[in-house]
Amino acid sequence: MTHQNSSTPAAVQGDIYVSVLIPAKNEADNLPVLLEEVCSALAGESYEIIVVDDGSTDNTAAALRALKNGGFSQLRILSHTHSLGQSTSVYHAAQAARGHWLGTLDGDGQNDPADLPGMLALVRGTEGRADAVKLVAGHRVNRRDSASKRWASRFANRLRGRLLKDETPDTGCGIKLIEREAFLELPYFDHMHRFIPALIKRHHGRMIVHPVNHRPRGAGVSKYGNLDRALVGILDLFGVWWLIRRTRLDVVAHEVEG
Repeated sequence: MTHQNSSTPAAVQGDIYVSVLIPAKNEADNLPVLLEEVCSALAGESYEIIVVDDGSTDNTAAALRALKNGGFSQLRILSHTHSLGQSTSVYHAAQAARGHWLGTLDGDGQNDPADLPGMLALVRGTEGRADAVKLVAGHRVNRRDSASKRWASRFANRLRGRLLKDETPDTGCGIKLIEREAFLELPYFDHMHRFIPALIKRHHGRMIVHPVNHRPRGAGVSKYGNLDRALVGILDLFGVWWLIRRTRLDVVAHEVEG
């Protein structure tokens, strides 16, 4: 597959079916293996990979350039001069993406790209239908994290589910498949990636929860602490709850003829 000019409008690039978006900060040791896995999982698929180097201070930038120059024609690289976070990275990648679908993966390699074909099978050919799926949300059924991290996640999921009623057991799972048009209609704010299911539901989009694999981190360290995640998450949670309560998107304006 040849790399296309990024200045070409996304609307005319119909040969890209899925854009794989990977936010990465200091993941130089994980990205080469992860990108090979993406290529293997999507062999025969029409795809591109967009990695956002989110202000890395290690060799991430050099590793990505080496991969691109070494034959990864599907790879596109975006760069932040300083870290802006996962949500902003995904949002910038989505804006640049050419695919109809956005597949998101964490840069640490804990998400398994081998789950992407099964998620694509759930949406293929449904585009444009009244019951079209807008989001396939991954559910880590075998989480490979510390006990404290799993406990904090379970608590946050229960609280979020009770407040937002988003019907998602694992909203923090990094692997998702989202219709690009639906994603770009969502309100942008920092940490929005934790609330994509609730926001899709706010826009009356259909969602499927899909069990996925989860793996130990291959190298590096987590960018989030449990306390930091909890404090920010609770503040955002009430913000999203307020936003949903104030929505009027259930009403459609019909054009009057004559």
